[in-house]
Amino acid sequence: MNCFACSSRLTTDMEVNEDDRSEFGSRGSSANSSGDGARRTSTRGRFVSKAGPSAPAANAAATTFTYQELAYATENFKPEFMLGEGENGRIYKGCLQNTRQVEQVVAVKQLKRENGSSSRMFLTEVLMLSLLHHPNTVDLIGYCAEGSHLLLVYEFMPLGSLEDHLHDLPPTKEPLNWNTRMKIAAGAAKGLEYLHDKANPPVIHRNLKSSHILLGEGYHPKLSDFGLAKLGPTGGKTHISTRVIGSTAYRDPEYAMTGKLTLKSDIYSFGVVLLELITGRKAVDTTDLREEKNLVEWARPFFKDRRKFPKMADPLLQGRYPMRGLYQALAAAAMCLQPDAEARPIIGDVVTALSYLASQTYDPNCNQNNVVVSISAFMDKEARKSNGDSSGRQKKKGWQF
Repeated sequence: MNCFACSSRLTTDMEVNEDDRSEFGSRGSSANSSGDGARRTSTRGRFVSKAGPSAPAANAAATTFTYQELAYATENFKPEFMLGEGENGRIYKGCLQNTRQVEQVVAVKQLKRENGSSSRMFLTEVLMLSLLHHPNTVDLIGYCAEGSHLLLVYEFMPLGSLEDHLHDLPPTKEPLNWNTRMKIAAGAAKGLEYLHDKANPPVIHRNLKSSHILLGEGYHPKLSDFGLAKLGPTGGKTHISTRVIGSTAYRDPEYAMTGKLTLKSDIYSFGVVLLELITGRKAVDTTDLREEKNLVEWARPFFKDRRKFPKMADPLLQGRYPMRGLYQALAAAAMCLQPDAEARPIIGDVVTALSYLASQTYDPNCNQNNVVVSISAFMDKEARKSNGDSSGRQKKKGWQF
């Protein structure tokens, strides 16, 4: 079954190398080769989901926009509307009007065409987000591939990225409290679970980091930036071999050394994000020009002694967190950051652990020992519920507290 039936139309005016053609073409039957001259078109592909009847619709449409429309929506990419800038381009706030004159606030990403990888990332992002739909993945509204212009249109996430709420906060900005941090962690884990366990074939994000987790109303998290995503291994294979890319501070060390990308590579990256949420520290601190400080390297000595765990908590929390909850969250992060990929938990177990922590609302005025109970007991209960499950999921390995 072809998950990327829309790929031929998108690649018509774009240079795509042989690796990319293999990624988007060889995984299924031949792509639809019909022409497309209309402005209002949509990418539709057949996508298999293992989520069951409650899963979101998998064939939602991504609209094709003209460059003129998106220039108008952003007032010709007005500097005041710029939300952020990265090595691959800029993101602007825009306002679209539909045929009923109803306005919709959106985020428009303008890719740098001079960047040699922009075409590949654009194609990957459009194809992935046209087919993957979950409450914890960002929605792609549309795209524009016109002449030298490559633009992506997303739903607008009013609270920005997780990175914006963890690092370099101005004095007037309230830091995230413990409850919100655990809510974000659990939601992001659910988005990753969808990619790994519900999508068929599975999807490896490959570029998960705090700046790629966007926040909506109520700090609802959504995974974004799928430009480096890859289809995961199938048919009994454990990995795919590919060139090593992605942010160094979040990169799985096994993948970095061998070029073998697995679902557990995303688990490592998620562990770094979870550690950021708990400690408030950057994945890599470059404030000292003489020496970069890597968060994982900083944390490893603390992981060996639970008595030092309180020293790892974000000072901005000012001690307002459940001690046992802190221990359990750090234990989860430590498991995700195991150097040996096989020792890392599968994403379903991470979701179970973090969903439990998110459900235990912390009240600084209440006796925390009465609020938080053992997560081990909770996970044992969940295991008993699913006893007899013949789905063939990988067994828990090394997931202990």
